[in-house]
Amino acid sequence: MPRNLRLEYEGAIYHLMNRGDHREDIFVDEKDRARFLETLGETCQKTDWQVHGFCLMQNHFHLVVETPKANLSVGMQWLLGTYTARFNRRHRFFGHLFSGRFKSLIVDGSGNGYLKTVCDYVHLNLVRANLLREGEPLESYGWSGYPQYLKAPEARPKWLRTDRLFGAWGVQQDDAAGRRQFAGCMEERCVQERNKQAGDWNRLRRGWCCRSKTLRQDMLECIEQVKGIQHHGTELLESSEQKAARLLEQMLREAGWQQTDLRELPKGDQGKARMAARLRTETTMTWPWIAQQLEMGHWRTAANAVNQERTSLATVSQ
Repeated sequence: MPRNLRLEYEGAIYHLMNRGDHREDIFVDEKDRARFLETLGETCQKTDWQVHGFCLMQNHFHLVVETPKANLSVGMQWLLGTYTARFNRRHRFFGHLFSGRFKSLIVDGSGNGYLKTVCDYVHLNLVRANLLREGEPLESYGWSGYPQYLKAPEARPKWLRTDRLFGAWGVQQDDAAGRRQFAGCMEERCVQERNKQAGDWNRLRRGWCCRSKTLRQDMLECIEQVKGIQHHGTELLESSEQKAARLLEQMLREAGWQQTDLRELPKGDQGKARMAARLRTETTMTWPWIAQQLEMGHWRTAANAVNQERTSLATVSQ
């Protein structure tokens, strides 16, 4: 049976959420949460995603992500698959960690308040879950994007984009005064949330689109045009491969090599290993794809060569 179509386009913003399988925990401790954010950072490096907000709970997470390229599905596949593998390896588990497909809500980023509404919903999620004691500041919960907004720019993760939410709150400058202004507004929203005055969140819980009527109609028309077509994400795969192919061409030029030269070099060649490492770090392509493109034989040969190269570099740096 065909899956429901996910609308993906350059510059799209999404509210993303996924729960643990059977609502079980996806974070056992703080190390798991730190590992998830580390994996999210790697995903952003590979896909050029920009994160506007996040909140990590016990058995689920919320993300507000902007995709400059139309690569939501391929990025989420890498994020969830990689975190699952790391979680299972650490805790000696196996099998599924997440419950089915992730949920995605399209967010209007045109400056009409929709992005602000969704980011508030995400950052105030811990208040609705009663994870803060009375009088405890919102920033005391460290696994939300909100306390990161209160830090100086150089202390934040590179993948967190703050300017759009600051702008939506009327914060003119990302300085100490501007961050205090933002903190005051959010603490007021926190009080409203505790007093059940923050508004009706039902459309965010049930809906698929947080947009103006005009833009929502545009999305519906887009869905209608492709209705009945089985969607397997072929276009997304092609886009990811195009990025990887461009990077490979660039590296070959820098090395003064031709594609045919790769066949003549040993499978575990140091230059090939460095190229494989960049492809693995900066794209979402799999080891088999990388091994095939670089003429490295079995994918494990490529993976082992990259590990040896990284170990050698780490030893030299010490």
